[in-house]
Formats: sequence, C-alpha cells, structure tokens
Amino acid sequence: MAPSARSLGSRVYENLLLREIDDGPAHVAVIQDGNRRYAEKRGAETTDGHRAGAQTTERVLDWCEELGIEELTLYAFSTENLDRPREEREALYDLLCEKLREFADADRVHDGGVSIRALGDLSLLPERVQEAARYAERRTRDYDTFVLNIALAYGGRAELLGVARDVAGAVESGELASEEIDAGTIDCRLYDDEVRDVDLIIRTGGDERTSNFLPWHANGNEAAVFFCAPYWPEFSKIDFLRAVRTYQHREASWQNTKTQRALALVGALSDVDLPQARDVLDGNADGESDPARETAAPIEQ
Repeated sequence: MAPSARSLGSRVYENLLLREIDDGPAHVAVIQDGNRRYAEKRGAETTDGHRAGAQTTERVLDWCEELGIEELTLYAFSTENLDRPREEREALYDLLCEKLREFADADRVHDGGVSIRALGDLSLLPERVQEAARYAERRTRDYDTFVLNIALAYGGRAELLGVARDVAGAVESGELASEEIDAGTIDCRLYDDEVRDVDLIIRTGGDERTSNFLPWHANGNEAAVFFCAPYWPEFSKIDFLRAVRTYQHREASWQNTKTQRALALVGALSDVDLPQARDVLDGNADGESDPARETAAPIEQ
C-alpha cells in the first residue's frame, strides 16, 4: 500500500475510533516498555530509544487532553532498572533530569494546569534526579486541572510492604487501633497527595503482564488492561484510542451484567420484598440498607 493511502486509512480509522468513544477513563496508567528493543531493531544506541520514547510521552499528554482524561501515570523508572549497566543508568538519569525540568517549565504545562508528581522511592536515585523531581513538583503544585504522575524507582510490592510496616508500627505505638484500619488508612499512607483509582492500564512492547504497577489503585479497582505489540516509541494515537475503547467496552459489559442481574432478580421475586432485593443488588449480603438506594425510584415489576 502506498504511504499516502496508508495515511488516509489511518486517519479514517482514527476518526472512527474517536466517534466510538463517548465515556473515557479518568485515570490511565502506562507501562512504557520497549525503548531498548526499539533502538536495537534500528541499530541505534539505547539512549536513542529512550529519547524517542520521551517524544511519545509528550504526544500521549496531548491525547489525554483531547479525550478529557484527568490523570496519567507513567512507569518511567522501575526498581528493576537499578540493575541495568551503569552507563545506561546514567544516561537515563540525565534524560529524566532534562525532561522533568523541561516539563516543569513548559508553557503547555502551566497553561493546562498540569500538576506533576513523583511516585516511588526517590531515595534510591541520584541527588540530581531527586532535585529535578522536587523542582517539577514545586513548580506545578498549585495546579489541579490535570495530574501527571511519574513513577520513579517504583516497585508495587515494595510500596505496599512499606505501608504495611508503617501501619504495624502505628498500631504497636498506640497511634492507631487495629479495628480502625480501613482502606482510607492505606490511602493516606501511600502518597502525600490523593491518587485516583486507575481505570485503565496500558502496556506496550508485547509483554502481557502488569508488573505490580499501582496494585492498590489498579487491581483494587479492577482496572481494564490493554496490551499491545508496538514498542513505546512506536505507540500511536490509534493504539491509544483502541486502549480507551477497550476500557469503554469493559465498562459497558459490566453495566450490562448488572442490568441482567437486576432483571433476573426481579423476575425471580416471590415473597422477597423490594427493599431486600435492592440490598442484594448492591451486594449488601448482611441485609443492611443503603441510604442512597432507599431514596431511589422503586423498581417497576
């Protein structure tokens, strides 16, 4: 197929996907995999792959703004990256410092009200990276239109283990009673600022695993997951729109399941009164009423 025809076909498909999307996710998390393999495929230096990936990141920010997505989390540097060769690590550190400061000073960030936050154990990183992350957070801390989380030296298991130790210490010291521990206890100890539950995880590069990325916010929310073959530098707007469509279809399927469940329950009603039926629908197996549900319109038989 000629390049012009291929380009036209891509634009048509892109427009089709845009028309199919009417209710996108609020929080998207991305595992940016494949920078090194992208470089190897082209016979280029590894650093060239990482720089090409950084350009994709900037395009994804545009796509999020276009679709009204409110929060984006990027898995920029995992704890496993600390085991890479020193030369590659140093090049990554330099790129992180450059991009963090560049984003923090960019007009598009300030005009768009973007708040940049760093997640992870930054103490594992060189001081120059820590300072660049602090600089980006300081420069954008007053914004709340869009949140950009950068996961640095991040590991999901380590994160939850740290919170577990913190909670155990609080109980042991008497600061916290064990019966007071709930989801909010974990939330407030994970990050300084609130992080929305993840609606959609995207992983590029062909691997079909989520690598313990944001386990508390993603798995607990049963986030939709989209795996795709393109390496991160190759990730296109069509790939992104297909990911969002996957989320939308998953949500529609879930809503349909709830509707079918409701219809089946109503059809099976005999001596069970409707308030009890509503409790079953809401998952209140203990029979406790839901005040919000009690004010809803009655189910029509």
